[in-house]
Amino acid sequence: MVTVDLKGVNTVRKKLADGSTRLYFYHRSSGKRLDGVPGSTAFLGAYHDAERVMPRDIGTVAGLIREYRASPKFAKKRDSTQREYKRMLTHLETKFGTMPVVALGSPRVIGKFIDYQEEVGRDRPREADNRLTIMSAVFSYAKSKGRIGRNPLEGFERLYAGDRAEKIWTEAEIIPFMKGCPVELQRAMILAIHTGQRYGDLVRLRWSDYDGDAISLKQSKTSMRVWIKSTAALKLMLDTTPRVGPYILTRPDGRPWHTEKDDKALAKAWTQRMKDAELYCTDPSKRLHFNDLRGTAVTLLAEANASIPQIVSITGHTLESATRILERYLARTKRLSEAAILLFENAPATAFANRLQTTPEAQLVSVQKQ
Repeated sequence: MVTVDLKGVNTVRKKLADGSTRLYFYHRSSGKRLDGVPGSTAFLGAYHDAERVMPRDIGTVAGLIREYRASPKFAKKRDSTQREYKRMLTHLETKFGTMPVVALGSPRVIGKFIDYQEEVGRDRPREADNRLTIMSAVFSYAKSKGRIGRNPLEGFERLYAGDRAEKIWTEAEIIPFMKGCPVELQRAMILAIHTGQRYGDLVRLRWSDYDGDAISLKQSKTSMRVWIKSTAALKLMLDTTPRVGPYILTRPDGRPWHTEKDDKALAKAWTQRMKDAELYCTDPSKRLHFNDLRGTAVTLLAEANASIPQIVSITGHTLESATRILERYLARTKRLSEAAILLFENAPATAFANRLQTTPEAQLVSVQKQ
């Protein structure tokens, strides 16, 4: 038995002949009665069967959406991701639900989706792109099941051109953030910088993931397993943090920063701290976020002369994304330039170049020409 929060379920209370009452559950859209007790295997199975495809949805985009939502692929996504997908799929079903599946085979159908993208994108380009990305995921799943012959949104052009590869926390922001900062946020800063992990994985990181020497976790987004040797600073922070619960990062009262329905509490506290430290930028395109600490970790590792393969073994980035971060930011860092020259001056392979000087003969010719 598990606790679930299923939408679209009607509860009907009926009085029986013996005077007792009994609860019956029905799938709101289809009217189908759901057997079992909410949370039981029988109940969940009946619910998903009813959700899969309703008669009026057969042969329409709404049917494809419902089949995708009932798929194992969708079920594997984190609860917060599922909620966000459902939110956007509701908008998409309202707009395109009645579209016949056969229309997806027309080369002109892409225009309908691009018109919608541009309409939403006038004020919210990222939201518009995200909606089409999810619609494309629905079509890809439908194609894999043989429901449609092609995904009309495959490779669509995005409106939002923002790239946070160059958004990096530097010492100029980190020091004032940490000064006078609540200790629970200081711990989050240290953990993020020294591991390079995503927000969602950090707020869910358990003490059982730390063996006293290293942190090991399976990243929720990529399912990649990473092992991170603790730096001396990280180990000191972890070993001196009270273990008031199963999670490493907690609120002041010991509660975890995430709940089943919301994992944004730390992000909200983080934003408030940025405002208090006068680091909050009103221009969204210039504003730093917690997840920018992930790119910061990549940058710091590179400045410590770690290779890109070494960096991605810790952070879980792809080689492409790690390289893009470094291309955007490291080209402007004095520290990297100084490190490169130091290596140049001391490497055996460049010894010959470091011995080069103007010869007396060359100096004499130069003087004669003058």
